[in-house]
Amino acid sequence: MEELTSESFPAPVADAHRAALRSIARVVDETAEPQDPAVARDGILELLRGGEVLCVTGAGVSTDSGIPDYRGPNGSLRRHRPMTYQEFRHDDAARRRYWARSFVGWRHMSAAAPNAAHRLLADWQRRGHLGGLITQNVDGLHAAAGADPVVPLHGDLDTVLCLTCDNREHRAGLDRRLEEANPGFAEAAAVAAENVNPDGDVELDEAWVARFHMVGCLVCGSTHLKPDVVYFGESVPAERKAAVDAMVADARALLVVGSSMAVMSGFRVALQMHRAGRPIGVINGGPSRADAKAPFRWRTRITPALEELDAALR
Repeated sequence: MEELTSESFPAPVADAHRAALRSIARVVDETAEPQDPAVARDGILELLRGGEVLCVTGAGVSTDSGIPDYRGPNGSLRRHRPMTYQEFRHDDAARRRYWARSFVGWRHMSAAAPNAAHRLLADWQRRGHLGGLITQNVDGLHAAAGADPVVPLHGDLDTVLCLTCDNREHRAGLDRRLEEANPGFAEAAAVAAENVNPDGDVELDEAWVARFHMVGCLVCGSTHLKPDVVYFGESVPAERKAAVDAMVADARALLVVGSSMAVMSGFRVALQMHRAGRPIGVINGGPSRADAKAPFRWRTRITPALEELDAALR
């Protein structure tokens, strides 16, 4: 979709949209030499034994819960481009398309449960190996697994925000209202839908979108509703940035788990830690932008790696 490059939209909006598209399209290349897995594993193990480790997670942590990642070998970006904030905010047709698709995809997302990786990271917090946890995921699974404290850097799909009056509504409540306005739609469309995406929607033919009826805000009636998550092209809220900065200040080391750190909001944490001279470990299935800053880089599957580390920490 390139609608926002048209003259009908202000130049700053179109420019921000194009910048968001560049961020989505960013390819994370190799930036560091391959490392012996045993060396990486042992280095990360020592970081965890020392405690006060800040953890930043990405989509790779949730793939075992049935939620696809963005940039992995089977990532959603190979078949689907996420909507930018500018599209969602300024294009009524794009927003309608998102909600029709999300109404179907939400059933898959809401049914997802924490996997062993979520549970292990939460347990490491309780045992003092990890301190704060920052997640770039919007699925709420770290909190569901008991992680505390946890900062959802990009928000949570469980909450819906009205862009007109700022009212917030629980997604489950909105889903009930959408079901009343679209009886049987989700079940019928699910048969034709393809590929649940990390942002909670599915790929759905435009004929289905045309049949979908959107509901309005409970307070002001506006249909300008948005999941309370940070879209590509949108800034992380200031209070969330402050919470992240506080976690960085308290951390002795950083562990990146399941993230390519392609988005600057997450990569910024690695840059802060590196500038402060604090060690970084990365556990990821593919290259990460943090690799060049990290003494320890374990290229492996996420859950088995965490299970191996946990056995050694006992």
